[in-house]
Amino acid sequence: GDGRKGKKADPAKANLHIATKEELMEELENRLEAEAEAREEEMEEEDIFAEFEHSYVQSDFPERVTIIGGGPAGMSAAIYAARAGLTPVVVAPPMGGQLQGKGVDVENYPGLADVTGPQVVSAMREQAATFGAVFECEEVLSIDVSSRPFKVHTNSTEIITHSIIVATGAESNWLDIPGEYEMRGGGVSSCAICDGAAFYGKDVVVVGGGDSAMEEALVLARTSKTVTIIHRRDAFRASKILAQRVIEHPSIHVKWNTVVKKIVGEKILVEVEGEEESDSVDLDNEEMFVTGALLSNTETGEDERIDCAAVFVAIGHTPTTSFLEEIVDFDEEHAGYLQTIGRSTKTSTPGIFAAGDVSDAVYRQAVTSAGSGAAAALDAERWLSEEGLGNEEAEFEAELLAELMADDISNKPADNYNAYDDAGVNVTGMKESARVEF
Repeated sequence: GDGRKGKKADPAKANLHIATKEELMEELENRLEAEAEAREEEMEEEDIFAEFEHSYVQSDFPERVTIIGGGPAGMSAAIYAARAGLTPVVVAPPMGGQLQGKGVDVENYPGLADVTGPQVVSAMREQAATFGAVFECEEVLSIDVSSRPFKVHTNSTEIITHSIIVATGAESNWLDIPGEYEMRGGGVSSCAICDGAAFYGKDVVVVGGGDSAMEEALVLARTSKTVTIIHRRDAFRASKILAQRVIEHPSIHVKWNTVVKKIVGEKILVEVEGEEESDSVDLDNEEMFVTGALLSNTETGEDERIDCAAVFVAIGHTPTTSFLEEIVDFDEEHAGYLQTIGRSTKTSTPGIFAAGDVSDAVYRQAVTSAGSGAAAALDAERWLSEEGLGNEEAEFEAELLAELMADDISNKPADNYNAYDDAGVNVTGMKESARVEF
């Protein structure tokens, strides 16, 4: 009989020839969506596999370079060290870091456009892995420099290493008030150079009274409609020249003896590129954006609300360097920052190098951090060469191979070896013995 009789037809396929145009479009969208989900799951599986493939595995030999930190400085150092054949170990938790937590687009990094902070870090990480860097997704708790090689302690591992590049960055200080955390990336920022252009022609607020706040205000005044500085005292702590420029600027206004109690915002539906308009509202696409700030006067206690599109918090940074106390020298002029020697990335402890915001109290940019990360890798490579610290594992394997080859050669029979000689008798061939007998 016909082998097709028992096979059931797919109802969707069977009815496609009688479907309306709208039904065909709906079916096409469903199939495309299913394919996209399948591709996304496949990519997630590949990412997990790739992460595992480049994970750190403890060795019997010391590592040559261990990089602490996974931001632009750490990733740049990893790329340069890996390309130099040093097989660096990058120790950093998967979350955290200023660029990693930056949800808005990075617009001031040369050659990059329409990419977020996490995407930039992910691309750097992938590039470093391509050249041989390996990753330990842990937080460093302490390092031991009492003997060489050094020991780097995390929650679960101990890494023995000849040199260390510290690239743990500096975290912005925050106000810890309602609305601040929820609207980071939606109008709350700690970097005017990074995000100020997004608020062109709008009213913005700067919180702080030091040099950082003055600089932020002056940067914002170039593009924003107005800048209001909120300061809890009756005088700035900033340098006289900067403070004078701010006070005299026509677009900058100051509210003295005032603090911010709350950052006010509203949920706005964000259109996702590629999605068509629909009658239903996707709450997942709603984001909080700054619309104002609730202020309080420290002398009178009176509250006041002002309208603004952004709040820039400029109350300083705290470098992530506490685990290095009494190990390397700190910058006396900038608390918490590491002191480097001359124009290099060397610290007071030979074999330990500083890159990025841990030693930069002035610029604190992703691009400058990446540059100092490259410099730290070059300094570390040069130092390892001067100290004669090469690839001990490869050297051990080479020595072992040489010994095995030497033993093999000494035990190999000589070219003129005659097995008859080992018998201890004069053995003649068949023709000679036959000739004797006859």
